[in-house]
Amino acid sequence: MSLHRPRLSVVLCFALSVVADGPWSLAQDASPSTVIRPFRVQIADDVLDDLKSRLARTRWPDEIEDAGWDYGVPLKYQRELTEYWRMKYDWRKHEAELNSFSQFVTQIDGVEMHFLHVKSKHENATPLVLVHGWPGSVWEFHKIIGPLVDPTAHGGKADDAFHVVCPSLPGFGFSGRPKERGWSSQRMAEATAKLMARLGYSRYGAQGGDWGGGIVRWLASNDGEHCLGSHSNFPTGNQPTDDAMRGVTPREIERHQQRVKELNDHRAYGAIQGTRPQTLGYGLNDSPTGLAAWVVDKFWAWSDHGGNLESSFSKDELLTNITIYWVTNTMPSSVRIYFESQHNQARPPSMTPFTGSTKPAPMGFALFPKEINVPPRAWVERNVGSSMIHWTEMPRGGHFAALESPKLLANDVREFFHKVREQK
Repeated sequence: MSLHRPRLSVVLCFALSVVADGPWSLAQDASPSTVIRPFRVQIADDVLDDLKSRLARTRWPDEIEDAGWDYGVPLKYQRELTEYWRMKYDWRKHEAELNSFSQFVTQIDGVEMHFLHVKSKHENATPLVLVHGWPGSVWEFHKIIGPLVDPTAHGGKADDAFHVVCPSLPGFGFSGRPKERGWSSQRMAEATAKLMARLGYSRYGAQGGDWGGGIVRWLASNDGEHCLGSHSNFPTGNQPTDDAMRGVTPREIERHQQRVKELNDHRAYGAIQGTRPQTLGYGLNDSPTGLAAWVVDKFWAWSDHGGNLESSFSKDELLTNITIYWVTNTMPSSVRIYFESQHNQARPPSMTPFTGSTKPAPMGFALFPKEINVPPRAWVERNVGSSMIHWTEMPRGGHFAALESPKLLANDVREFFHKVREQK
């Protein structure tokens, strides 16, 4: 069985109507659209050979002398990264690392959803869904899955344990690519809630950054009957129109203004992806070097590297995330989340109804200093209201917290859910 992608080869075991025991059991009947199938990544050799061939034939641009990163990714660094990708990077090693986690696929609202599902050995572990954004993937979470699932092996307590679910969002990575208009982040949040229900989790926690941050906040607001609480490392809080400086310290507003200034020249990607994603997609889907530069530019802008990107991420970490996009042909489909979320389009016909709950779940935030948005706490509190029960300002780190600062993030997730449990 395949995912019907011409350039992706995967191995899927036979379909199961009930998977393992406990949280894996399905309440639904095992119709073809609801079965959960084991999944294993196995990219075909010819796909990897084609990648290396394309890398070798890169047509390089010129650049302004001594420009550094002012105009985008420097030619010297991109050449170095591309040559490493072609000659030294070992996809099979990281493919095996991905396959060390239990993986599955199931169809939600007409789209195949891929997800990691790692069960804790601790009996009373809390189900937790981890949601990525763009240009991320489930790879972002590979450093924090162990500490969350097996806290006693990482300095925590058994009470801190989670059963972890990491879905690839529709259109991303090993998930299917929506063919209908309207698959906004809100609809992806619905699909995530439906996935957790299909897994038999009547109560679960959520954590996410980037688009995943918005998705887990939606879960807290709209699926509070089932969502215990949502933790995000992407706090959003626009400047209030009324008495904006109420409760805001001079340090907070200075920090906010400085970050806005730093990123003034880094916002065009969102405008392009939100308006002309198909046009952009031709280049990103045809040139691996172009795709890598497009993604690396964001990792540079949004991380706490102090001028050396590889002080935050190794080449292998960067390239594994990039390679997932390349071998699955999903960069064009992934960037459409910007268009779909910025245009008020009708609900996709394939989507089944979703009945939300009016009681919101608690929310908590971890603010990393090199996040895209670093709003004052008071702005976030005014936006979220009484649902906000947790706020942490981190000493270092940026947008890709699970990959860059995994220990800080994992500890903060534990602290937030301690507070959630204390409220029960």
